[in-house]
Amino acid sequence: MFENLSDRLSRTLKNISGRGRLTEDNIKDTLREVRMALLEADVALPVVRQFVNSVKERAVGQEVSKSLSPGQAFIKIVQNELEIAMGEANEALDLASQPPAVLMMAGLQGAGKTTSVAKLAKFLREREKKSVLVVSADVYRPAAIKQLETLATEVEVEFFPSDVSQKPVDIATAAIAHAKLKFIDVVIVDTAGRLHVDEAMMDEIKDLHAAVNPVETLFVVDAMTGQDAANTAKSFNEALPLTGVILTKIDGDARGGAALSIRNITGKPIKFLGVGEKIDALEPFHPERIASRILGMGDVLSLIEEVERGVDKDKAMKLASKVKSGGGFDLEDFREQLLQMKNMGGMMNMIEKLPGVGQLPPEALAQVQDGKMTGQMEAIINSMTPGERKRPDIIKGSRKRRIALGSGTQIQDVNRLLKQFTQMQKMMKKMSGKGGMKKMMRSMGGMMPPGMKFPGR
Repeated sequence: MFENLSDRLSRTLKNISGRGRLTEDNIKDTLREVRMALLEADVALPVVRQFVNSVKERAVGQEVSKSLSPGQAFIKIVQNELEIAMGEANEALDLASQPPAVLMMAGLQGAGKTTSVAKLAKFLREREKKSVLVVSADVYRPAAIKQLETLATEVEVEFFPSDVSQKPVDIATAAIAHAKLKFIDVVIVDTAGRLHVDEAMMDEIKDLHAAVNPVETLFVVDAMTGQDAANTAKSFNEALPLTGVILTKIDGDARGGAALSIRNITGKPIKFLGVGEKIDALEPFHPERIASRILGMGDVLSLIEEVERGVDKDKAMKLASKVKSGGGFDLEDFREQLLQMKNMGGMMNMIEKLPGVGQLPPEALAQVQDGKMTGQMEAIINSMTPGERKRPDIIKGSRKRRIALGSGTQIQDVNRLLKQFTQMQKMMKKMSGKGGMKKMMRSMGGMMPPGMKFPGR
């Protein structure tokens, strides 16, 4: 996410971070680089101008000159202005109305609107503990209605049936009436996608909006369209009273232009980010965390939240008790840890939230892309017998050949897994003793792929 912008800004700001004194000249040179980085990231020109002027105004003033570390103070200003550009703080959905709270989704075709409806429904059911009903008012694409029905089943929320012969307003009002009877907390209305801002279809969505009077009208837009995303959002905002934006396909956006432009151009907050294809890949948008990631400082808060959600606490407690009581840590336990990691979006999802990850060599990062490494390790363990998983020390030559053949890997892959398992086994032993956490952090470098260490080690 935003790799190009992050790399460019990190390199630019690194040159100024150690300066004992900032002058008009070195600030001017750095700001020129920052300006170029933002323009290359497809940030809208008015946003770039405002951003650079705000940073300059603060940097040449008292804020930096009185600081003990002017270079660091300058970076802090850049970070703060990034946060301001994106909205400063997370703005949650307004669900405090009399149930059912109606959410209406709007957007262009291909932006991931219907998938975002399902992701949001899952988010509300699991994290907000709300009962949710979803309904499709897209009478132009029968496949969209079927898609939403399938997704509703997958995320375990109620689906209200609709048909292409019906009118969108009738569909939505019937769904809301049904939700009232069933005491459902939230209704999410999926609308027809527009190929462009078409007047006739915009009139239709205005009528629908007037009929259902939603508490939230969310515009779903593809992040990879850059500042065009902000301009499209502005056009929709002129037709509909938008309350927020869901920025999709953010995991494929190496630039970041949309995230930095939308708030400034539309005046509307980004409320969620679609961070992947999986149905749970939706994150609340926190400007301060994204600004930190853009500047290569990581996003530890989001990482902690993901770990808390993704880790099965009962299994974690059982494993901790087992290790503490001297029961050891075997390959079955190791496989369980790999599965937990997969539930949290994979190793790459976790690594990219660590501070300084941009400084890691590309070849090291490439090894954990697309979950390839985790999947391979899981396949190797699955090819072992229960006895081998319990006693890895018995895995020698002929057993290694059989395991490699059964998992479609090479003997060196089996050796690598066994080496990483041994390192984790040692780490678990250290954790069970006095000062376990400090010892564990020192050991964790061995868990990473060759050539990769935790930043700062």
